[in-house]
Amino acid sequence: MPGTELFGNEERKEINDVMNTGILFRYNHDFQRNHFWKAKDFEEEVRNLTGANYAHAVSSGSAGILIALAAAGIGLGDEVIVPPFTYIATIEAVLFLGAKPVFAEIDETLCLSAEGIKDAITPQTKAVCLVHMCGAMANMHAIMRVINEHNLILVEDAGQAFGASFKGISTGLFGKAGSYSFDFFKIATAGEGGVIVTNDEQIYKLADSYSDHGHDHIGSNRGMEQHPVLGFNYRISELHAAIGVAQTRKVPHIRQINNKYKRIMIEILSQTDGISFAKVADPAGDSGTFLNILLPNEDIARRTIADLSTVGITGYNYWYTNMYHFINQWDHIKELRTVSKIGIQADGNHQDYQNLHLPKSQDVISRLLSFSIKCMWQEIEVRTLAQFIAKSVQMAMLEVEA
Repeated sequence: MPGTELFGNEERKEINDVMNTGILFRYNHDFQRNHFWKAKDFEEEVRNLTGANYAHAVSSGSAGILIALAAAGIGLGDEVIVPPFTYIATIEAVLFLGAKPVFAEIDETLCLSAEGIKDAITPQTKAVCLVHMCGAMANMHAIMRVINEHNLILVEDAGQAFGASFKGISTGLFGKAGSYSFDFFKIATAGEGGVIVTNDEQIYKLADSYSDHGHDHIGSNRGMEQHPVLGFNYRISELHAAIGVAQTRKVPHIRQINNKYKRIMIEILSQTDGISFAKVADPAGDSGTFLNILLPNEDIARRTIADLSTVGITGYNYWYTNMYHFINQWDHIKELRTVSKIGIQADGNHQDYQNLHLPKSQDVISRLLSFSIKCMWQEIEVRTLAQFIAKSVQMAMLEVEA
């Protein structure tokens, strides 16, 4: 969790600015806040880092992807191609907007593939919600060819890929809109928070209003503002934004250290038979938050995990059995178990979620182990961890061969 490793005086200073004024609300109260506008500062820092024309901070990354989809025009009955490997909020956002998720194959980038998207397109497909997983990015050249050829809307969930880019363009800026997460586990954290980015002014204005009950935020009297659209409350507080300001400024440093340690681990682990790595579509744009290794098969992956546990190694994820990040455990979505009725249940005409055939995704995720990289490690710790991983894989390989 790189962001949380670096909490310090910078965050305290930003928080104290807010506490000294008592204005925790992001809008209005101009004369009481002593010129402190932390949400605006947070948005500016994100624009500076990503190159986005527009950025809008909201209460969470989950809210961010829902708002990005809504602002892009996704709604009732629309088919949206999604990956089976993502944090579950991506799928929830599509469903709660009344749209229909259509699951498609990922590849060894851990993201939707161009081929997977193409195979999932139907006459009813309106959009693709592309998720950049585990700190890296999808193969955007190939994917954009499919998006443009079929005239689809692209919205990017870059919740796990803030600070990442593909050929110089930040994740989140290839489609109509993108969303980053700043929750407790990300490269930069606000505790809870998200930021929507776009280069489209109209998308920005819609996101800005939709996230605050339809307010247009024109003028200085909140009670007299116009409401051009319906919306809801997805606002970020000034306290959360204050933390986000300080944390976002640290991302370039975190990326530099993460990628240094990732290169060391790859160099060591490349010497071990049976270990390969998830494909990074543009290594120069990697945020370096995860080292993603691919093992020969599920059996060896599980044996490796067992051996790592015996020597006390933690800090990794086996997503294949994770309850919130891979489709195998999403029975409540497959069965559409909801608190109240949603659009897809009224329609009934959707992909058969209980009988999905996604063999490429199942193969990749069953072989995947993701190790979090910490920017506060010492190099000796990095090398020691890599050696433990290598030994565990060697042990698993020998067990299978025996």
